Amino acid sequence: MSTDHTGRPESLPSVPSIDDPRPQPPLTEHFNTGTATDPDVGARETSSLTVDGEEVSVDEEATIIDALEEVGADEDLSALCYYDREDTDRIGPRSECRTCMVETDEHGLVPSCSFPAEEGLTVRTDSTEAEEARSVNLDLVLSDHNLRCTTCGKNGRCELQDAAIEADVEVPRYGVFDDRDEYEPIDESSPFIQIDRNKCILCNRCVEACNDVQVEGVLRIEGSGPDTRIGFQNGADEMMDSTCVSCGHCATVCPTGSLVEQDYTDAATIPVPGFTQENSIGETIGEDYDGQPNPATPMKGNQTYEDDALDGEADDD
Repeated sequence: MSTDHTGRPESLPSVPSIDDPRPQPPLTEHFNTGTATDPDVGARETSSLTVDGEEVSVDEEATIIDALEEVGADEDLSALCYYDREDTDRIGPRSECRTCMVETDEHGLVPSCSFPAEEGLTVRTDSTEAEEARSVNLDLVLSDHNLRCTTCGKNGRCELQDAAIEADVEVPRYGVFDDRDEYEPIDESSPFIQIDRNKCILCNRCVEACNDVQVEGVLRIEGSGPDTRIGFQNGADEMMDSTCVSCGHCATVCPTGSLVEQDYTDAATIPVPGFTQENSIGETIGEDYDGQPNPATPMKGNQTYEDDALDGEADDD
């Protein structure tokens, strides 16, 4: 190979010029429908499956519970950790509670909230195994819950209470929270949201609403085994020391009375003289709070102030 006066090659290797064999749409001043080579994003495939003997077609991205809803076969499924609302794809499914179990010929018992609605699937909601699985899992959820419904602000609008009534649960086979441990103090530190962890079923809805929908990153699941609980990402013991902005999204999605707006903590309780939610638990924390100028906690306010200060320093630079 010949070189120049510096010793470098006079011509460097390069990609040869060839004709592109792929079809190209004509270049026009304005985009015309049908001229693009991109796939049709509006075209969606569907899956056909059988639910309790009835055929149903759902979107290919659907889960089994979507098919159950199409044919009205979801009435016997509690699905406590499943949050079925429009525009809430960022909350679940988590398959935490397993109260939505169904049986399939192809895969056996599966959680309907998260298992994909595969083409050709045969689903049974009324098989003995599926009904037994849902019953056992509901009792497991109840075993981790305080059943003092008459002193709860969610009395009458609690998804767990509804599930227990519909399943005719009178005595949960694994007992209730009262039977095996002492109560955890109610967190009354926030003037906007009360936390009663004795009613938490660890469905994780509130954590996802806080982190994925509201994007505040305040709540988390912490601990393990029987000590698993809802906590705060900054390690605070009380909500007032967390970075909560009091948006209320966690209380909105909570299926029980674990997270309740302060104005509604006694909204549905049955008045029994001398018997309240607080004294039924025995201890509260943060009840000496005496005022707050805005919904955000002082910790959040300080964080925002520090962030603004850092932004100001960066602008000065």
